[in-house]
Amino acid sequence: MAKHQAPDTRPEIYVSTDIEADGPIPGPHSMLSFASAAMLADKTVVGTFSANLHTLPGASGHPVQMRWWETQPEAWAACRRDLQAPEEALPRYVEWVESLPGKPVFVAFPAGFDFTWMFWYMMRFAGRSPFGWAALDIKTLGFALTGLPYRRTVKPALPAEWKDPLPHTHVALDDALEQGALFCNMLAALRTRQAAAAADGAGAAGATPLAADSGPA
Repeated sequence: MAKHQAPDTRPEIYVSTDIEADGPIPGPHSMLSFASAAMLADKTVVGTFSANLHTLPGASGHPVQMRWWETQPEAWAACRRDLQAPEEALPRYVEWVESLPGKPVFVAFPAGFDFTWMFWYMMRFAGRSPFGWAALDIKTLGFALTGLPYRRTVKPALPAEWKDPLPHTHVALDDALEQGALFCNMLAALRTRQAAAAADGAGAAGATPLAADSGPA
């Protein structure tokens, strides 16, 4: 008889991740740096991981992206020091995620970009993804919460109260911490709305219905 696995009751841990690259896609181009900040919903940081990587053999920087990097000399210098081989850094990263005291959820803004890179690198150099196939996109959450058109759901358009005074420097760990706090604030706003809707629903369900008018005797 098959054994039933006990349900995983650990809390979700939101692994806010930012990557820096020298082009739009992995393979022809390289991930230069990545960082994750593992956070509980209340913004408690339970751990961080960051690494600067050697470029891939045979890959080269995309001209458009390299022109952008020329405008960011401090961030470029930060991501080119203490370089590690991807085949060493990615297995250590996967093991770090798997050791977190909760169910890891990959979070990014936009997840379509950062998760594409991280998934490719994890599968190529570690052989597995502790996040499965899915990632939580902060941009989509903002689209749902604000009612803005998706293309206009950008960080400057989000409410100021969702933004903690943290730097966005294009250094991967700084940006992972900043967007992680943003996500947690948005999650709190979502939970507040859900609680209010549930309370309204309970109030409506508990209201005493008016007696039907039976007309004149």
